Amino acid sequence: MPVNILMPALSPTMEKGNLARWLKKEGDEVKPGDVIAEIETDKATMEYEAIDEGTLAKIVVPEGTQDVPVNTLIARAVRSCADTGNAAAGCRWRAGAP
Repeated sequence: MPVNILMPALSPTMEKGNLARWLKKEGDEVKPGDVIAEIETDKATMEYEAIDEGTLAKIVVPEGTQDVPVNTLIARAVRSCADTGNAAAGCRWRAGAP
């Protein structure tokens, strides 16, 4: 089953942030605590850690994107490559997948 990765609210007043860079790429395995991205706010750059184990299947928001609203889908992860519907593609998301 896919896991949606959303733009986090890094402070109580944060409404949007910048996706500075991805530290993992599509197809990389992640485990809890792995830093997957850097998110910039108006005051700081923070590390965004994975909370589940799986594979980063699809990056939706490219690095360098500014003003991404909190709770916007930025990536999808899967717990197994079979969840992508395209295991032969190195566990990357197939076109048309939900």
